[in-house]
Amino acid sequence: MFDALSGKLGDVFDRLRRRGALSESDVMEAMREIRLALLEADVALPVVRDFIAKVRLQAVGAEVLKSVSPGQQVVKIVHDALVEALGGEGAAALNLNAVAPIPFLMVGLQGSGKTTTSGKIALFLKDKQRRKVLLASLDTQRPAAQLQLAQLAERAGVASLPIIAGETPVQIAHRAMDTGRREVFDVVILDTAGRLSIDEALMAEVKAISAAVTPAETLLVVDAMTGQDALTTATSFNEALGITGIVMTRLDGDARGGAALSMRAVTGAPIKLMGVGEKLDALETFHPERIAGRILGMGDIVSLVERAAETVDQEKAEKLAARMAKGKFDLEDYAEQLKQITKMGSLTGILGMLPGVGKIKQQLNDADLDTSILKRQVAIIQSMTRAERKNPDLLKASRKKRVAAGSGTSVQEVNRLLKQFEQIADMMKRAQKLGQKGLARGGLAALMPQAGAPRGGRRF
Repeated sequence: MFDALSGKLGDVFDRLRRRGALSESDVMEAMREIRLALLEADVALPVVRDFIAKVRLQAVGAEVLKSVSPGQQVVKIVHDALVEALGGEGAAALNLNAVAPIPFLMVGLQGSGKTTTSGKIALFLKDKQRRKVLLASLDTQRPAAQLQLAQLAERAGVASLPIIAGETPVQIAHRAMDTGRREVFDVVILDTAGRLSIDEALMAEVKAISAAVTPAETLLVVDAMTGQDALTTATSFNEALGITGIVMTRLDGDARGGAALSMRAVTGAPIKLMGVGEKLDALETFHPERIAGRILGMGDIVSLVERAAETVDQEKAEKLAARMAKGKFDLEDYAEQLKQITKMGSLTGILGMLPGVGKIKQQLNDADLDTSILKRQVAIIQSMTRAERKNPDLLKASRKKRVAAGSGTSVQEVNRLLKQFEQIADMMKRAQKLGQKGLARGGLAALMPQAGAPRGGRRF
């Protein structure tokens, strides 16, 4: 997401930073390139015009052109403008201050991921907000839609409204709210039917449901991959219902990102949540300042740390750290590390949160970084005997063939894993030998193999 836009803006800012001083014409040329990059990313034209006007007004001021690092000043101005376009400082929280049961109305077109998102929000509210949630499908149009939501509810560990054939969506909504009151639920999520396109029947139905339950949140689910069509959808639903928030799905894909940048300006409603994967827990709060940082290649360390805190087993991590501090690190430890990393999501997604990674994005893509590679490596290690995991030197040709066959991989992949493990183990030994003072003096370079130095260990 935002890769193309991030790359083009990065090129513009690199040129600005290389110049010691900026003239007004330098800034104007940069504004033209930023304008083209935004348009190519599918940002709505009126939004682009307003954005460029705001940035230009500040970027050609004397305090920028005469500053010590004008290039950096322009980057900051663009960053602040991006934050404002995405919704301003701070995340927009879901409204949980209404009288329980709080009705959440989920609306959107068919195929936008609305039903799956309803399940994700239920899990999000249960795990992170400690709320008792009831899921109710009002979709009587799509075959098996109600059954799909019931299955999602079971996976999320929340309740779902029992299915009664023949009820209208409004009747289901009333029954859901009655059940919510009777069984003391905190939140009732009402998943409405979608259509392939906006039509009168769809709008009449969601208006009737909205009037029946008076939702505290009317959340529009929009597929980021649909580009400009997403803006048309958002405008129509907003005019009909007055949406209170937007959930962007498939933000982990290769969409241009313009819809996200345009949503706030087009609807006045904030993006509250974003879907970042297919798993039920792949839902995150939308932080405008963090997304702006990702777009400009500044990374998003805060989100990375939060994700790590949620997924990494603290007790196992502490035990592993203690073993590593003593210079003990075997293939079982390595497998445990690989498992912890895969819990955090895709490798490209994780690396995209690191500052400066945008410049090597293409190389990362070419490297085919995928958690499936890590899962194959875990499978290789699990196909070894305990003795082999403790002492990899036991793995000669015949044993490697057995491990490859047992894990469904090749001997070459087994060799590659062993080579990677050997390099990591060597780094651990150097770190232990150097100690904290040595590391402080030499930094990471002290852990790297020295050019021309003899290398011991196995050869593959």
